[in-house]
Amino acid sequence: MALSLVACCVDVVSTRWIDPPTTAVHDQRRLQAWMNNTPYHERYKFFPLSQISPDLQHAVVAAEDARFYQHHGFDWHEIQIAAEDDLDGGRSRGASTITQQLVKNLFFGTGRSILRKGAEVTLVPVAELVLGKRRILELYINVVEWGPGIYGAESACRYHYGTAARNIDRQQAARLAAILPAPLKRRPERMNDYSARILERMHQMGW
Repeated sequence: MALSLVACCVDVVSTRWIDPPTTAVHDQRRLQAWMNNTPYHERYKFFPLSQISPDLQHAVVAAEDARFYQHHGFDWHEIQIAAEDDLDGGRSRGASTITQQLVKNLFFGTGRSILRKGAEVTLVPVAELVLGKRRILELYINVVEWGPGIYGAESACRYHYGTAARNIDRQQAARLAAILPAPLKRRPERMNDYSARILERMHQMGW
């Protein structure tokens, strides 16, 4: 475990300069398709943030991690709210930051375990220290899943709207960001209420 964690740390450092050719989630989906004997077509191409609409970048932050530029990898405010919700018997809410989700995507896939959480505690600060916010967002927005076999903003925009990521408009950006919590089940055209909330959040954040 210690050796694999060191290897992951080295990989995190390398992503400062090298765009990842694949991720744990990508590998997981390929394996699932093979095991289930189902067709699988992967769309994944890495694009720099300069070629991705600022509206889409802002929508992703507003939807996934509104305090992204304030925290250092873990949003303790959201973690406290989530813990209080659990204690009150309310509906559990997510508190994962974009940095946490990036680490999970790169190295651990969609599964959950105590060991994974422990490794995440080590890798998230490394990512924040070495990569910085801009590179973390660039990596996340390029490797995250946006549909069956659809990875990255450019592939998502081409697949869902038939246009390049640099040309996506504000409404489309909000609808795309709205599917990220459940990209295998949600479709942008059905995200009316949630995309409206994302647009309002973007406005409140000055975007």
